[in-house]
Amino acid sequence: MPTGSRVGDVLPHLREALEGNGPAWLPIPTSDRREAQRLNDALSPGEQIEDGVALVVTTSGTTGVPKGAMLGASALLASGAATHERLGGPGSWLLALPTHHIAGIQVLLRSIQAGTEPTVLDVSGGFLPEALAGAVSSMRGPRRYTALVPTQLVKALDTPIASAALAELDAVLVGGAATPLPLYERAKAAGINVVRTYGMSETCGGCVYDGVPLAGTEVRIEDGRVLLGGAMIAVGYRKQPDHPAFAEPGWFRTEDAGTYDDGVLSITGRLDAAIMTGGLLVIPQVVEAVLGTHPSISECVVLGLPDERLGQRVAVVVVPVAGTTPTLEELREHVVRELDSIAAPRELALLDELPLLGPGKPNRAKLRAHLLAESTHR
Repeated sequence: MPTGSRVGDVLPHLREALEGNGPAWLPIPTSDRREAQRLNDALSPGEQIEDGVALVVTTSGTTGVPKGAMLGASALLASGAATHERLGGPGSWLLALPTHHIAGIQVLLRSIQAGTEPTVLDVSGGFLPEALAGAVSSMRGPRRYTALVPTQLVKALDTPIASAALAELDAVLVGGAATPLPLYERAKAAGINVVRTYGMSETCGGCVYDGVPLAGTEVRIEDGRVLLGGAMIAVGYRKQPDHPAFAEPGWFRTEDAGTYDDGVLSITGRLDAAIMTGGLLVIPQVVEAVLGTHPSISECVVLGLPDERLGQRVAVVVVPVAGTTPTLEELREHVVRELDSIAAPRELALLDELPLLGPGKPNRAKLRAHLLAESTHR
């Protein structure tokens, strides 16, 4: 999957996939040979695959064996149709994401379904918000959309020309990671029509917008776990026929905790990221939501580190707002105003930028290693 001007080279293959007439495709990055080899080794392109599979899209994990969600043409078509229905109709799309992840692929697939040519922002050298203005101005109407991850939205809002360009679009889908409420409110105040999306490779990308499932998507909660069902669900994982996440046909068992009340889904955290500290359970995303309201925090990630006394201790990595230097004591005080003191961080690291995993997800393994290294050197 190339970037920049060569993105058009793959559109015929994706069109063939949507039509269900060709082979299944496994999108891999052209700019990362190690990752490309890892995906080839794990997912065996060229070998037999189930009938009806159009794309095998990998999840964003970098540890262990990669998982490839097998997506059928009917699922991809249902996803695109439901997206356009929710947004107010088909339109032209701006690609500002890597093309081997589901969010970037979907921008191209939606363009094909809408009968429009995608406008491409080359992100092979990183996301440059200053380039958004020219890209948006070249897009044709009557409706114009793009998809970003939260870190891109932060950079765009810090760049007036980019923020103004995004405000011209009919919708800016933001996903790949949770969008903190302060960031959402800041974007809304700038006149940007932000749509917070929730989904994953296993659901053809976002299938819940602003908490409300798209047409054809079903949601239920079991023991606090979010399950997603419906037309957009993958048929399973490549070479993992008995994976428990797909134990119930037509449904995907996520690793997310949440609630579903009056037709609105709220994600409360990751079941596999919970911190057990002092015998009590702390959900990192809950603490992150509180810390996100601190005026000196641009982005933050809460993690659990090994602790001889507590089992785990709560730590936080912060990208500060320019010109500020938040202290651990003030962040602890900020958290304690809303949560139990056990949730307050006991360790703080400041970074200029968060390392990312896939399209917008913080690389928690790298951040944990960074915190542990800092602890060792103290």
